[in-house]
Amino acid sequence: MRFIGNVIEKLQRHPKRVVFPEGTEPRVLQAARQFYSLRLGAPVLLGDRTKIKEAAERLNVSLQGIRIINPAESEDLEAFAKRYAMLRRSKGLRENEAIEAMLKPNYYGAMMVAMHQVDGMISGSNEVTGSVLRPLFQIIKVAPKATTASSCMIMEVEDTRFGNEGVMFMADCGVIPEPNVEQLSDIAVSTARLARLLLGIRPRVALLSYSTKGSATHPSIGRMQAATALAEQKARAERLDADFDGELQVDAALIPEIALRKLPDSPVAGRANVLIFPDLNSGNIASKLIQHVAKANAYGQILLGLDRPAADLSRGSSAHDILGVAAIVGMQSIAYKELHPDSKH
Repeated sequence: MRFIGNVIEKLQRHPKRVVFPEGTEPRVLQAARQFYSLRLGAPVLLGDRTKIKEAAERLNVSLQGIRIINPAESEDLEAFAKRYAMLRRSKGLRENEAIEAMLKPNYYGAMMVAMHQVDGMISGSNEVTGSVLRPLFQIIKVAPKATTASSCMIMEVEDTRFGNEGVMFMADCGVIPEPNVEQLSDIAVSTARLARLLLGIRPRVALLSYSTKGSATHPSIGRMQAATALAEQKARAERLDADFDGELQVDAALIPEIALRKLPDSPVAGRANVLIFPDLNSGNIASKLIQHVAKANAYGQILLGLDRPAADLSRGSSAHDILGVAAIVGMQSIAYKELHPDSKH
């Protein structure tokens, strides 16, 4: 489909370095091969060199142009461990515990990103979410002036009537179980900013609920209403060109005919390309439903609000999905200042 092709084309003009901690996973090997072959940058695989080469041979995948690092044999292991021990000093972390952590590919990969040895990290095809997010949050932290780290899924469906020619950004689907008003507004703004970067158009952001404009009464509805107002305020302050509306039911957000009956004057209703969910349950369920029932291309979880680009893959990701996520993470790295306008990076 066109979306990821456009992202790849842009990244080819500014290649980046991406680390894949799951170096022996067949889908990751195939994606890393494609990443290099398409001239998107330099992929780095972590793990035992012999095992990675054996896995590549079984798949008939060339490792030319792909860097392999075994954390246990790395000349950076000691320095990385000292850095990690310093970061976790308040938690009473011992030096030997820091070395044990850095031997784990996700920790080593996160430190490579933090130390600017690579531009982004992608993991999770064989890992539970916590084992990917924990090292990132401990080592990389949130971006300057950011208060919320979250995630979004980018869904591309065949029916181009939805979103922006079939592309929809959905958040948060992977990090915060029950976001408060402040967090919801941050999620809405950061997702809108990513949509603006990748699509090049004005984001239309719907903050979702089971109610449309007060058709029901519940504290969760009031939270989405307040988050909408706060997101609009933050977007204006950051000079982000985007429209926000909420609370909206998902059909009112996506279907023009329903929007016309319920909200004829809304700049978002019926045309939303960014969907913000009230909690992690609804976001995660909705994204997986669309991926599997509508057979959508799903790219994510793209992490938002972190100081450096990273992604937590679904364990059901294909090699194509992983390549797409790698390209998106590369684009985040190119446009860091645009995504985090207050940063000095």
